[in-house]
Amino acid sequence: MSGQKPVTPSAEGLAASVRATKTKGLPPVHLWNPPFCGDLDIRIARDGTWFYLGTPIGRFELVRLFSSILKIEGGKYFLVTPVEKVGITVDDAPFLAVDFTATDGEEGQRLTFETHVGDYAVAGADNPIRVTRDPKTGEPSPYVHVRAGLEALIDRKSFYRLVELGAHHDGWFGLWSDGTFFPIIPSDELGAT
Repeated sequence: MSGQKPVTPSAEGLAASVRATKTKGLPPVHLWNPPFCGDLDIRIARDGTWFYLGTPIGRFELVRLFSSILKIEGGKYFLVTPVEKVGITVDDAPFLAVDFTATDGEEGQRLTFETHVGDYAVAGADNPIRVTRDPKTGEPSPYVHVRAGLEALIDRKSFYRLVELGAHHDGWFGLWSDGTFFPIIPSDELGAT
């Protein structure tokens, strides 16, 4: 036995490792495949709040940094650096879409979403919108793909605004963005055909 204790992953260590990479834009987490180092007590709540050791992370810069190294593999979420990969808990979606803009594009309406950590995603073939419904209450949960398999839950106020832009197409009520139609609910459930 070497007498050395294994290094326990920490939020501080992850942050330092990412800062050391000095990349512009999002780090290339898709290229990083370090060994799994265990789980870290970080949780992303349904409302987008990040918690470390049960306490909300109050520094936006740190949340933004961690969100830039987030990766999903096999339905599980990890924070990844060039040298370590740690598991975290995500209650629903890792991001929260807090606003959107609707503009006219080459293929009609274009919906651009903004997340709570400053990411932007244009809904379309590469970034689909999907809506699930609670089987008991029928309550909708709308999502938009942001990047690399990671989604944002669309907040309630934005979803209500989106519904105002909806249209009926092929028996569904839904949204158009960048030439793609995203069904939300069957038209007959709304009393329209």
